Amino acid sequence: MPAEKVALVRAINESLRKALETDPKVLVMGEDVGRLGGVFRATDGLQKDFGESRVMDTPLAESGIMGTAIGLALRGYRPVVEIQFDGFVFPAYDQIVTQLAKMHARSLGQIKLPVVVRIPYGGGIGAVEHHSESPEALFAHVAGLRVVTPSTSSDAYWMLQQAVQSDDPVIFFEPKRRYWDKDEIATEAAPNLLHKARVLREGEDLTLVAYGPMVKLCQQAAVAAAEEGRNLEILDLRSVSPMDFDSIQASVEKTRRLIVVHEAPVFFGSGAEIAARITERCFFHLEAPVLRVGGYHAPYPPARLEEEYLPGLDRVLDAVDRVLAF
Repeated sequence: MPAEKVALVRAINESLRKALETDPKVLVMGEDVGRLGGVFRATDGLQKDFGESRVMDTPLAESGIMGTAIGLALRGYRPVVEIQFDGFVFPAYDQIVTQLAKMHARSLGQIKLPVVVRIPYGGGIGAVEHHSESPEALFAHVAGLRVVTPSTSSDAYWMLQQAVQSDDPVIFFEPKRRYWDKDEIATEAAPNLLHKARVLREGEDLTLVAYGPMVKLCQQAAVAAAEEGRNLEILDLRSVSPMDFDSIQASVEKTRRLIVVHEAPVFFGSGAEIAARITERCFFHLEAPVLRVGGYHAPYPPARLEEEYLPGLDRVLDAVDRVLAF
C-alpha cells in the first residue's frame, strides 16, 4: 500500500486484491460486485483483473449466495461474500446461523468453513428503508461466528486480510458512513489484530468504548470534553465476538468509569453484555454505573429522521456528564 492517506473503501478494495493475488482459492461473490464494482465500489476493477471465475456477480438472492459460498468452502475454497446492504442479510440469516456457524461443531472439528461475509452497516448516509441497520448483536449471539468491524482504513485493510486467512467464518461489518474517511495504512498488521482492542486515546477520568462508525464520534466527544478539563480514554473494540474484555477491564480499572457507545439499539445490544461483564469484573473499581449510548428500540426511521435516531455528540457528552456526576 502507498504511504498516503487512503479511504476506508479503497483499503477494502486493496485488501481484497491482495487476498486474490495471494491465494488462488479466494473468491469474491455477491450482487453487482463484478462489472459494476459494488454499489460502494469496494470491488471496483477486481473482475477485470481476476476474471469472472474469481469475482462473480450473483443473482439477487442472498440465501442462494450464502448457500453457494458454504458449498464452495466445503470444497476447499475461501469465499468472500458481499451483502449489498445490511438490511439485505436477513434472507441469508438462516444459512448463516444453521449451517455456516454450526458445521464445524457438528462435524466435531473435521469440517471448516472459511467464509467471510462482508456487510456494509449503520446509518449516516441518508439511505432508504432496509439500507441502514446495525444487526451485529444478532450475529454475536450465535456461537461459531466471529464478528468484527474496523473503524479506520488501516484496520480495514489488515483485518480483512486476517479474516480471509481465518478458518472460522467471519462476519465483517463495514461502517458505510466511514467509507470515505481517510488515513494511512500501517506497513504491517499488529499480532492478533482481528480480535484485539486498541487504546486510541489515553485518559484518566472515564473510558469510552466503541467500535466501527462510533469510534470517530467518541474521538470528537473526547476533544470536546477536554475543553472542559475532562480527560477521556477511548477504546476501539474492533471485535464484537469474541470481545476483548481484558483490555476493557484494564482501562476501567484505571479510569473507574465506563460508557459504551454503538449505533445499534441499546435494548439487548452489545453494550449490555459489556456492562454486565465489566460490572462483574470491576465491581470494586467502578465509581459510577456503566452507561450505554445507542439507537432507540424502534424501527430504523426514514432518512430525514436518522440524525434524531443515531447517537450524536450531545448524547455522548450528556452521558459523560451523568457518569462524572457520581
